[in-house]
Amino acid sequence: MTEATIVFWDVEHGHATYLQTPNGRHIVVDLGTGSYSSYYEFRPLEHLRNQYGVRQLDYVIITHPHVDHIDDIFNFDSMNPLILSRPKHLDKKSILEKASNKDKLKLEKYFEINERYNITVTDESPNSLNNSNNWGGMNINTFSPNLCGQSNINNHSIVTTFNFTGLKVLIPGDNEPPSWNELKNLESFTETTKDIDILLAPHHGRNSGFDSDVMKHFNPRLTIVSDGAYSDTSAASRYSAISRGWPVYKKDGSSEMRYCLTTRNDGVIKVKIGKGGKNPFLNVTLGN
Repeated sequence: MTEATIVFWDVEHGHATYLQTPNGRHIVVDLGTGSYSSYYEFRPLEHLRNQYGVRQLDYVIITHPHVDHIDDIFNFDSMNPLILSRPKHLDKKSILEKASNKDKLKLEKYFEINERYNITVTDESPNSLNNSNNWGGMNINTFSPNLCGQSNINNHSIVTTFNFTGLKVLIPGDNEPPSWNELKNLESFTETTKDIDILLAPHHGRNSGFDSDVMKHFNPRLTIVSDGAYSDTSAASRYSAISRGWPVYKKDGSSEMRYCLTTRNDGVIKVKIGKGGKNPFLNVTLGN
């Protein structure tokens, strides 16, 4: 049996996902912190180190530099990441000028790291995403919208797809319709993102990230929302309506058909995709 594991952490109104590839490499998408299920501020990087025994990350993707996606930036160096992917074209000065004093230190640390990780990854590199053999047969694709104005950096969020044994997981940042309009004109994007199995809802499941045409194209089996306290801008019901449904297992071993999960209500969500014998499998469980 070969499989990949994807963990969507409960980090309140933020985002942090961990993926272990079929050949045991470690990828993190975004650096949110928090927890509705704990009395302390949960930090996924510390948890990976202390509970999973991960001493080095092979690849980190920061979708965009909003603090709810980089909140754990001061733990970044402790994990010695080999590669960092992020929207490098964003203007440092304008982002720092808009930041509150509370957020500025984290953003300054992000930009210091951004300037330090400046080596080009060639196709021949053992860390190139373009060679699935580097990742145990998993195809990884990233798409970086960059045509929108920078007044709203949500629209510059990196979108990542993970495809293993024909099963697809899509992780965006906080994209909104202007960047979806840019991406859906790319043939490579539309081909790669058709009929997704697991979709992480863009922009924490808010209405502002929902584009009907794009979501119908994604046609997810199951949508996951990494969200904070409920608000009237939530599009969870819309995601439930466009999702096909998939059985989800609870800690007690029981299961139920679900269409949309939220880290706010369901806690940590663990997904396994792989192949046992000739047949691919998709398994979704709630809890660590």
